[in-house]
Amino acid sequence: MSFIDDDRPQKKVAHEIGGDLSTVSVDELRSRIELLKAEIVRIETEVASKTSTRSAAESLFRS
Repeated sequence: MSFIDDDRPQKKVAHEIGGDLSTVSVDELRSRIELLKAEIVRIETEVASKTSTRSAAESLFRS
């Protein structure tokens, strides 16, 4: 028998892309929208950071 973390409480998924929304309240839908907007900002910030780092590295090696 393996010791897989079956006894740990499962983390509730805040939003599942493509999931059924028919049973979700308007307040919960608005909450999910805010959560997703914050995630988009977080991802865009990471993309900008990686882009600037890459640009700096490329300019260093071009010199």
